Amino acid sequence: MANPRVTLDDVARAAGVSRATASRALSGDGSAASATRERVRLAARELGFAPNQAARTLAGRRTEAIALVIPEPDALVLADPFLTGMIVGVSEAFHTTPYQLILVIVRPDEPAVKNARVLRPDYVDGAIIVSHHRSGAISQLLTDNDIPAVFVGRPWVRADKSVMYVDVDNVTGGRLATQRLLDGGAARIACLAGPSDMTPVMDRTAGWHQALDAAGRVGGPLEHAPFTLQGGVNAMRAILRRDAGVDGVFAQSDLLAVGAMQALAEAGRSVPHDVKVVGVDDAAVARTSIPPLTTVTNPAAELAVAASRMLMRAITDGADPHTLEPEILVPTLIARDSA
Repeated sequence: MANPRVTLDDVARAAGVSRATASRALSGDGSAASATRERVRLAARELGFAPNQAARTLAGRRTEAIALVIPEPDALVLADPFLTGMIVGVSEAFHTTPYQLILVIVRPDEPAVKNARVLRPDYVDGAIIVSHHRSGAISQLLTDNDIPAVFVGRPWVRADKSVMYVDVDNVTGGRLATQRLLDGGAARIACLAGPSDMTPVMDRTAGWHQALDAAGRVGGPLEHAPFTLQGGVNAMRAILRRDAGVDGVFAQSDLLAVGAMQALAEAGRSVPHDVKVVGVDDAAVARTSIPPLTTVTNPAAELAVAASRMLMRAITDGADPHTLEPEILVPTLIARDSA
């Protein structure tokens, strides 16, 4: 006999699945595994759950909305050219589709659960996550809500191949930048890295090490900093305090590199004569800095298109995320006057 007090959440908890998975299993959606469907239906029968047909009909409709999730402070989102490029790129990718874009900025000082209401299947059909950190709170929330999601940048954990992502080969990018400094005669190359809980930072640092090891060189100081202009200034000052003999700097973003050049100028060190500097992004600031900045590409527009295309394959084409291999772009070095 049906028990009107039993809810879909009760069934999901009893079956050990998310609410969205339970809904799909009960509606006959083929995307739920057969074993999962049977477990959910058994739990529903045992609890006496009677699904509301109108609610099931609504649950089966697409929202035609996509969330672009950026787990960063508001000020960084507005100041970082890569992040603003991603916003523009994803917006442009969906411009000619029926889908609207919802920007979700998750500040570090607020719990991910604050955004739980928005990141649900009845609000959005999928999500693109940019600039994620190791904590994984947002990743777990999307998993729990069973929303298709594409990461821009390799996720920290990919034990489950259903995690979709696009990325740049950041190890190669780190090698390219460091090799440029080595080829220019730099002997003591420091690394000005981004936050240590981000996979692009880890990969670019690995590339820095690889290039130095191949050349038989010992690296200079390594400093982590936020991807901001002031972060570059502060980190470069710290590097010079530790090692005044640094004659090359691999900065892992163009903003960090320009900040480093400001700190070098205040210390009386000229670029590129005393210290050569290479950045990452090929943002507009790289072309307008003095001197113009040598940099490695990190194409926000191409990544945005690739992520949007992958997400739509999962949503509209019904592609199984397990079959969608990561799309990895190859970086190139743009030579300018700073190195």
